[in-house]
Amino acid sequence: MPDDETQTPTLNREAIARTPHDPRAQPLPGAAEGPSPWLLRLIAVGLVLAALNLRPAITSLGALLEEVRDGLHMSGSVAGVLTSVPPLCFAVFGVMAPRLARRFGAGAVVCAGMAAIAAGLVVRPYIGSTAGFLAASALALMGIAVSNILMPVIVKRWFPDRVGTMTGLYSMALALGTALAAALTVPVTGALGGNWQTGLVVWAVLAAVAVLPWIVLVRDRTPAPGRPAPAAANATEAPPLKITRSRTAWGLACFFGLQATAAYITMGWMPQIFRDAGVSAGTAGLLLAVTMAMGVPLAFVIPRVASRLKNQGPIVVVLGLCGLIGYSGLYLAPAAGAWAWAVLLGVANCAFPLALTMIGMRARSGAGVVRLSAFAQSTGYLLSIPGPLLVGVLYQHSGGWGLPIALMAGLMIPQMVAGILAGRDRTIEDEC
Repeated sequence: MPDDETQTPTLNREAIARTPHDPRAQPLPGAAEGPSPWLLRLIAVGLVLAALNLRPAITSLGALLEEVRDGLHMSGSVAGVLTSVPPLCFAVFGVMAPRLARRFGAGAVVCAGMAAIAAGLVVRPYIGSTAGFLAASALALMGIAVSNILMPVIVKRWFPDRVGTMTGLYSMALALGTALAAALTVPVTGALGGNWQTGLVVWAVLAAVAVLPWIVLVRDRTPAPGRPAPAAANATEAPPLKITRSRTAWGLACFFGLQATAAYITMGWMPQIFRDAGVSAGTAGLLLAVTMAMGVPLAFVIPRVASRLKNQGPIVVVLGLCGLIGYSGLYLAPAAGAWAWAVLLGVANCAFPLALTMIGMRARSGAGVVRLSAFAQSTGYLLSIPGPLLVGVLYQHSGGWGLPIALMAGLMIPQMVAGILAGRDRTIEDEC
């Protein structure tokens, strides 16, 4: 895969609007022949396997956090820090992805990311200290961070006419990996002897398998569809984007950060809300699994629908209203309507695949997508860090869930506003 693969030149609107089925469409000057079907199928497999590994490092730890704390003699405050480490790492390491992709190629970076996830998951259960556990977790999260950023770039580069479909495919795989790790870690640990180290390390196998297709893609030199040859690229190279001038980019960053805030609050605190309302621990865990599982089918459907619309604002509003109704239910009747609130909040959490789809649609070039993806996700994850901590503080000082739930519901309003701004039919190249 070429080293400069992310620096695809900006194309004019007419060329982009044409699809491969348009009889008027002509090859770009200097364009090389597209990749073979088997290579595209391999890339699709690689995307699915990579997406399956983007959350188990987090949700498997949550399932065994009490055992990890006891095993490493970890204080409660340090264990609390663990809940904020993922978004922090995503923000810090995510900004490295564009530079790494320009130098080594997006495929090579994703391959290295999967290897880092596998290495971190293998090392952290057996390192024997809290500091070492955090460092190994950071290694795995670094691999997740750069892969998070580059997934939309891979889709835009290799599947420019199927952005919605392919984004839905890997978003569905991401949701499936999240739900499987949450649901299976505890029973798998019991089946393997009850040792928490074994229960955590088993997820390294999935990451190791995900490395394999990307090894082939690192060695591949086939140009992407419609990719101009180097001479043509040099002739039409666009100046660097000043992405901070784009209202669309800022809207996407805020939308991404607010949906991430809601997702981490849900993963971290929703079971406790139900348990405090009198729901059993087992049922509370199952309710969280239902919320996470809602993302499996909807993560495939929503990007496909969104990619066919010029403006994604209506979808943003529908998801936001589901969140408002779900939080209102948690406040008024948390136990009586628990299953309904779990389903509605699961629908609201599907703002994540919608955000990924809009990243692929709000830039015309591969270079624009990688810049937008890095900016929106890194800035968004920084914005999401205080949310789960603030919910904990409000819960501790108020002695109940009234104020925290009011905060969760209140954040839905700016999320909808930012999403409407990000969903307008325009690209960052128009604004930078």
